[in-house]
Amino acid sequence: MTHEFIQIVQGYKKAKKAGRKSILVTLVALDGSSYRPSGVRMLVVDDASMIGVISGGCVEKEILKQTGSVFTSKVSKIMTYDGRYRLGCEGLLYILLEPFGPSDLFLKEFENNILKEESFQLKTYFKKEVGTNTEWGTEVVFTDNSRYYMKQNRTMVLGSNSDVLVKEMNPCFKLVIFGAERDAAQLCIFAKLLGWKVTVVVSISNPLTLQHFPGANEIFHVEPESIETIHLNKNSAVILMTHSYARDLKYLSKLKEFSVSYIGLLGPKKRREKLLNEFIELHSVIEDSFFDLIHGPSGLNIGAETPQEIALSICSEILSVVRGKEPIFLSDKVNAIHCEIS
Repeated sequence: MTHEFIQIVQGYKKAKKAGRKSILVTLVALDGSSYRPSGVRMLVVDDASMIGVISGGCVEKEILKQTGSVFTSKVSKIMTYDGRYRLGCEGLLYILLEPFGPSDLFLKEFENNILKEESFQLKTYFKKEVGTNTEWGTEVVFTDNSRYYMKQNRTMVLGSNSDVLVKEMNPCFKLVIFGAERDAAQLCIFAKLLGWKVTVVVSISNPLTLQHFPGANEIFHVEPESIETIHLNKNSAVILMTHSYARDLKYLSKLKEFSVSYIGLLGPKKRREKLLNEFIELHSVIEDSFFDLIHGPSGLNIGAETPQEIALSICSEILSVVRGKEPIFLSDKVNAIHCEIS
């Protein structure tokens, strides 16, 4: 959800530039089940525009009605929404509406934090009751323990008698695509929609630029031997889709030096087996855990045929692997999708 908070901050900056006021909306508690879990956030601007979603749509309409008093009073308030009778989700939602006006100093440090791919923490102070309170609100805590309250003219949250919702915000998940064919461009688009940071890696001689890959955040023109310049870690997934067997083998050989969460291969099983056999001949001493990261052919079996469907299939498998979830039909799931009793 880090990418959603990034979008909220970006939306606030745009609204502020236009002379608009904003309200940060947080689902702080939940009795029962809901469309999304507690901790999700959205932004409401005083021109009735919204960034992000708390639920499927009905809740947002009620939130928009409730924001009027907060824009006027500039005091945070808790509202409830009973989805048991309107959504069919069997959940009672507690939602905090707070005036949103972070300082310029926060905006600068937040941007640096995102660029450095560091974690941060959101701490939201509230009381699980309908009402208003000047002490309710959200603060952001960075890894150096610097803290920023999201209301203007406040440097800390009082809230000594409040409940606290703590949300750990990890760096945006990164997808690194080795390859520059048309299917790579489609994968960029789908990964961007998921809020992932997308990196494209092409050869030095390749003339393509970032403009050729909608949704990508950066492009590296490097050879396999020099991929140290790319920030790869456990928060990264890799797809080898150069459509060159020799280059895929070189990239795979180099990737053994990095810790990533997923390595995807394109092509049929025979190509994968040949690639891995040759890889083993080149590198006889490799931990079994490295081979556990390799998935090929990459993707879930959803009947994908077009480049767009294949991109969806690949993203789905990556998500299931990094979240540790076995893909099943939700209709076969015993428990609720999001269920909390507090």
